[in-house]
Amino acid sequence: MSKPRYPSLIEINTRVRLSELSLELGRAATLDDLPDTELDRLASDRFDLIWFLGVWQTGEAARQVSATHPEWLAEYRRVLPDFQESDVSGSCFAVRDYRVHADFGGDAALARLRVRLHARGLRLVLDFVPNHVAPDHPWVDEHPDFFIAGTEEQLAAEPRNYRRLETASGSRILAYGRDPYFPGWPDTLQLQHGNPRLQEALLGELTRIARQCDGVRCDMAMLILPEIFERTWGIPASAFWPAATAAVRAEIPGFLFLAEVYWDLEWTLQQEGFDYTYDKRLYDRLVEGAARPVREHLMAGLECQDRLARFLENHDEPRAAATFEPGAHRAAAVITFLSPGLRFFHQGQREGKRVRIPIHLKRGPAEAPDTAVATFYDTLLACLRDPAYRDGAWRLLEARPVWPENATNDDVIVFSWSGPGALRRLVAVNDAAHRSECHVALPWDDLGGRTWRFEDRLSEAVYERDGTDLATQGLYLDLPAWECHAFEVRAISLHQGSRHEH
Repeated sequence: MSKPRYPSLIEINTRVRLSELSLELGRAATLDDLPDTELDRLASDRFDLIWFLGVWQTGEAARQVSATHPEWLAEYRRVLPDFQESDVSGSCFAVRDYRVHADFGGDAALARLRVRLHARGLRLVLDFVPNHVAPDHPWVDEHPDFFIAGTEEQLAAEPRNYRRLETASGSRILAYGRDPYFPGWPDTLQLQHGNPRLQEALLGELTRIARQCDGVRCDMAMLILPEIFERTWGIPASAFWPAATAAVRAEIPGFLFLAEVYWDLEWTLQQEGFDYTYDKRLYDRLVEGAARPVREHLMAGLECQDRLARFLENHDEPRAAATFEPGAHRAAAVITFLSPGLRFFHQGQREGKRVRIPIHLKRGPAEAPDTAVATFYDTLLACLRDPAYRDGAWRLLEARPVWPENATNDDVIVFSWSGPGALRRLVAVNDAAHRSECHVALPWDDLGGRTWRFEDRLSEAVYERDGTDLATQGLYLDLPAWECHAFEVRAISLHQGSRHEH
């Protein structure tokens, strides 16, 4: 199975997709019911990694929390005007057992789906949640020392971080899973990473998961870094990730690890064995709408950028079509997905869906596709089939002022892709709501003496430029608000003469 330097991933909410299929089929759908035509399209769009979110067995204890939490109920009703309690599945991150949910066809159905994916050159990614489990996880009775215990005083002072739970060994006060900046997740229990036996058991679960898929997306992976865990809980812990990633790859060479990570800890987790880490910083800077911080972010070394997972939405973030106005959406998508790294798409993004579905629900509202957004993403995904963007060499270029008083060059982000072979690509984006101009020095040293054709793969625009002018003055760009181009750059024979711009 080929592995490009810069692969593409799509996240599919398993529960939501199977609920849609159930309506179509008039019966409960399982993983076996995912149509071959759907998998064929994923392959034709040149996705490499398919993340099926939420396949694991959850339990009634977490679902009851999800179905009664007042803030969450208000969100459900905003999302689903016809909301019913039966729509609540419980969070897929409150895992009761790392076995495929019985409603989805169990482990056997997943194995059959993986065979179908592999037949199309697609690799399967699943979830691993190292920080917490569901309140009815078997470990609560079998291994109570695997959890953070609390006191009566802590329960009284921090009712949003602790709960009382009846277990096989009697009544216990246990901590909710959480990060240090927010109250706990009340449908989970916090694992005790200061206990070596817990980490050993988790590694066993991770290894078993790895035998069923080709990679894992690790939820809130930074929470179990020793320094973060001790800051949150006051308990020293051993590093989990370096040994765990090495152990899994010793058994399954090439297994992929993707980390959900924030707080500028991306490089730390890359050094601990992760192939890719979330790039939330780029996303935040694109949402803020200023081009210079975006450009500065793209100045990082490729040893880091190559391993960043770049996205415009996922199950945690608002929908891109609802976050960005249309022009800004296109510009942000071109910057995000034509830059180096893992290109991370989300179910419904290409159709322009606008409603983020809470992770506790198994269905979303009916939304008609946005034709303009869908057409744009079809064009962008066609670009990503190009070997230059999948295996080429990327370089950020300087956008220089056209004249000293014109500072709009600061809003233009431009970069090149070269190879494999003689492929040349130039991506230019005006990341601003006004017209911008600049000169760009191109990175190729054989421009002179020929005419060069710039054919945009995001539109029908075609330009021809004299190579000697390009070599001496650079490429002049005059871009309307939010304009973006992905040019194929080719030399044309001198005897063909020049053509007019289109």
